[in-house]
Amino acid sequence: MSEEKKTTEEARAQKTGPEELKAGMTVRVHEKIKDIDAKGKERTRVQVFEGIILSVRKPKTINGSILVRKISHNNIGVEKIFPLKSPLIDKIEVVKEIKTRRAKLYFLPDYKKRLKVKKSTK
Repeated sequence: MSEEKKTTEEARAQKTGPEELKAGMTVRVHEKIKDIDAKGKERTRVQVFEGIILSVRKPKTINGSILVRKISHNNIGVEKIFPLKSPLIDKIEVVKEIKTRRAKLYFLPDYKKRLKVKKSTK
């Protein structure tokens, strides 16, 4: 019985798909960007956008997207929408998760209280 629980927990840990993304998670989105350097060559690089997920829309469909908000170095909030099935998204890493009661956290930019980190079961 305990072996069965371990295998299901391992399977959950290995599966990190868009279905498991929730509002309140702090994520790093690795996005491929095409640049043209000074010599005129085109190159691709990976740029990381780290922030809190404010909303997840239709995660199981091909039109699924997430809205991520980060605070820039000048204390300016930047929000960006990432399509989940896009070939330009290299990977999405979950950094931490906060405890929330809402599915959409649009109130978060005006929120002054400290957010509590959700305890991990790992």
